[in-house]
Amino acid sequence: MMATENSPGAGVIVCEDGFARPLWASADPLLRGYYDTEWGMPVRTESAMYERIVLEGFQAGLSWLTILRKREAFRAAFHHFDPERVASFTASDIKRLMLDSGIIRNQRKVVSAINNANATLRLRDEGGLVALVWSFQPDTTPMPRTHDDIPTSSAESLALSKVLRKKGFSFVGPVTMYALMEATGIVDTHLLDSYRRGSSGVWLR
Repeated sequence: MMATENSPGAGVIVCEDGFARPLWASADPLLRGYYDTEWGMPVRTESAMYERIVLEGFQAGLSWLTILRKREAFRAAFHHFDPERVASFTASDIKRLMLDSGIIRNQRKVVSAINNANATLRLRDEGGLVALVWSFQPDTTPMPRTHDDIPTSSAESLALSKVLRKKGFSFVGPVTMYALMEATGIVDTHLLDSYRRGSSGVWLR
């Protein structure tokens, strides 16, 4: 999978199927599939948003490919990220998860996932997790031509981070929250020359 001389712009490569993608989405079949079908698409359900927050937290310090390779094991271990079920986890569940080689066995992150489930349930009386996260959608979105043009945080991700922390969430720093906003369509950071630019329907190309 190599860049061609007629690549439409710096930052993307034309893959063998003729579609222009950023380099990170072209290096592995799992990453390509994720980029082509999921990354940047709007997330509007509680369990899906909770899953993304948990996985972004587990990803801290690791590659996203590592998370994708373990995603199905995560889903099994956390009951498909049903916040009600995860909120009921006990010390024995933490011990079980710490013995599960299919997931990332970091106790602080495991405990955070349980705490975040409880925080998600509490938000139901305030409109819910999804509404809260989407309330930080900015008025404009980046227009990057290369990876270096993409911000790693924003005023909105900083504000979202602060609010979520006040609500009891953890592993929700501003950089992690910007990654969440990218992944869930709240901002569109697809490169301008990528064939996926504007695919979410949230932002004009």
